[in-house]
Amino acid sequence: MTVGAVDSAIYGNLFTTTAMRAAFADAARLQRMLDVEAALARAQAKLGLIPAEAAAEIAAKADLGRFDPAAIRAGTELAGYPIIPLVKALGEACAGDAGRYVHWGATTQDIVDTALMLQIRDALALIAADLDGVAAALADLARRHRDTPMAGRTHLQQALPITFGFKCAVWLAAIQRQQTRLACLREEVPVVQFGGAVGTLAALGADGIAVMEALATELDLRAPTIAWHVGRDGLAEAAAFLGVLTGALGKIATDVMLLMQTEVDEVREPYRKGRGGSSTMPQKRNPIACELILAAAGNVRQLVPVMLDALLADHERATGPWHAEWIALPQAFALTAGALHHARAMLEGLEVDPARMRRNLDLTRGLISAEAVMMALAPFVGRQQAHHLVADACRNALAQDRHLLDVLRAAPAVTAHLSPERLQALLDPESYTGLAGAFVDRVLDRKG
Repeated sequence: MTVGAVDSAIYGNLFTTTAMRAAFADAARLQRMLDVEAALARAQAKLGLIPAEAAAEIAAKADLGRFDPAAIRAGTELAGYPIIPLVKALGEACAGDAGRYVHWGATTQDIVDTALMLQIRDALALIAADLDGVAAALADLARRHRDTPMAGRTHLQQALPITFGFKCAVWLAAIQRQQTRLACLREEVPVVQFGGAVGTLAALGADGIAVMEALATELDLRAPTIAWHVGRDGLAEAAAFLGVLTGALGKIATDVMLLMQTEVDEVREPYRKGRGGSSTMPQKRNPIACELILAAAGNVRQLVPVMLDALLADHERATGPWHAEWIALPQAFALTAGALHHARAMLEGLEVDPARMRRNLDLTRGLISAEAVMMALAPFVGRQQAHHLVADACRNALAQDRHLLDVLRAAPAVTAHLSPERLQALLDPESYTGLAGAFVDRVLDRKG
């Protein structure tokens, strides 16, 4: 039985991925702690602080498969941390005197935090792969639909013509910004934790910093300038990034979901038999991927404040905020992975209907191009007067159920400056997409 959706045998793959779940599974967590203990022993042996034979024995026995999970669980429940029973089991497993050198000069949080950093490094690599996939899918859509006209909408109403490629480029630009942030995050956040009891490495004397740096080298992590037992900003930054990333994915999902409405029907999630169906309505094709992305985004947003609260750590070792991270951060990574997976699959197979987009452009019978007429008229009568004349024409077109062109042709104040042929050209929505194509090109070239 599971309580959380990401670990559920039924719901799990709706909300995360197998790879991300594995990265934060108990087995991975404990093995990473053992990896840190082995790396610490190797580092200290290279510095001549412990016997090389002891380090080799510790590394050889730092294999989770050797230990009893039930005993580790029972010890964790008693001690409050898995490190205490894990270190005890590792020490007992080592032959000869090697066991006495396990965990030499370290404290519980050193091992737990460094193991978490190894997990985060793996998790960020998984995020990067799917984020690149989302970006590639969006770039393909933007390129293919660079000049596909559709209605731009503000306040849920048709506003001005755009192109679908432009809409995709807006999405893509946000994803590109996440790629930039992620690259920085992968460089800056994975930092070794090694400070001993209160961060001063007093137990190792003058060798402490050398051990910390050697441990970082062993694990291919960065060495910090000082222990960060109570400096949790790196983890908070990672969580905040996940919140922003899922927010960007949620924006895409919101748009796609709205474009899938029956009355709009301009794009559709990829078709798979049985997906998005209803138990009672055979015609339904629900936006399942969008709904799952939005659910994930909403939950990740709620987890970010938990990580921000953990910044308020007390003195040299926090009493509760640290433990809250154990709950929040793995869930945030898991849900983000699920959102990315669904976004990538949806965008790679998104069904786009240019003909429906064109029909929807004609729904307002010319009103969507009213600004084009106003701006063409403005040099003759001034912008404010032009706005007044065209707004009156729009109201009359709606009230009389007529095409805007017909109303404008009957307005002397307009036709005195704009011929019927000019008005007809101005009201063609495909001629008023502005610099949509140029902006698509800029995003595809990553300019600006």
